[in-house]
Amino acid sequence: MQISSSLKQFGSNEDPVWQARVDLAASFRWFARLDMHEGVANHLSVAVSPDGGQFLMNRAGRHFSKVRASDLLLLDAHGDREAMGPDAPDPTAWHIHARLHALLPQARCVMHLHSKYATALSALADSTLYPIDQNTMRFFGRVALDDAFPGMALNDDEGDRLASRLTDGKSVLMMGNHGVLVTGPTVARAFDELFYFERACETLITCYMTGKPIRIVSDEIAALTERQWAEYQGLAEAHLREVKAILDVEEPDYRT
Repeated sequence: MQISSSLKQFGSNEDPVWQARVDLAASFRWFARLDMHEGVANHLSVAVSPDGGQFLMNRAGRHFSKVRASDLLLLDAHGDREAMGPDAPDPTAWHIHARLHALLPQARCVMHLHSKYATALSALADSTLYPIDQNTMRFFGRVALDDAFPGMALNDDEGDRLASRLTDGKSVLMMGNHGVLVTGPTVARAFDELFYFERACETLITCYMTGKPIRIVSDEIAALTERQWAEYQGLAEAHLREVKAILDVEEPDYRT
């Protein structure tokens, strides 16, 4: 496996791989602003080859608030991390993302965070995201649960197990005692999903904190609202476009 020799060369807006770099870098910066990051841990990736085997991912030890488009590593899901030398990604990132990109080519973008409210929900004995408002209903029937946390992800078995959970149309994985993982067909879609999932978890956790009973809607209403979200075209693309417009003024180096 070879890291691209052009890693530090700036691309153009017409280059889809460079645009993927820019979109992913913007996502890192915005998650840092929202305090959804955790130190220099957590990882986002996006496939850039048709089979998903070639993908971009953040370097080990880089704070989300400093990620630039040219920082992202171009990796081969079928490669050997041990042969990468000083440019090797974080091992937990590698064992999760490389396996998901190898096994789930339809999961073009994979985002994994230990964001506050999703992680809190993942630590409860009942990690169900109950349909109590529009944001929670957005994910009705689309959240898988992995409740077999074995420790840190330091071998391929972790990625293989996580991939096996994302079946039957599930695009969000509640990682028990760990955090959340979201997959999407584009960076914009995954970014928007993760933003709204964290907001949904925040609402549910806040309701739990009141100690009062929660009002859960019927499965029929939840399913209807989920379909309405799915039919609401252009929201994710507009969301990331506006984020980039803000960053273009305030943190334009993310594009370099």
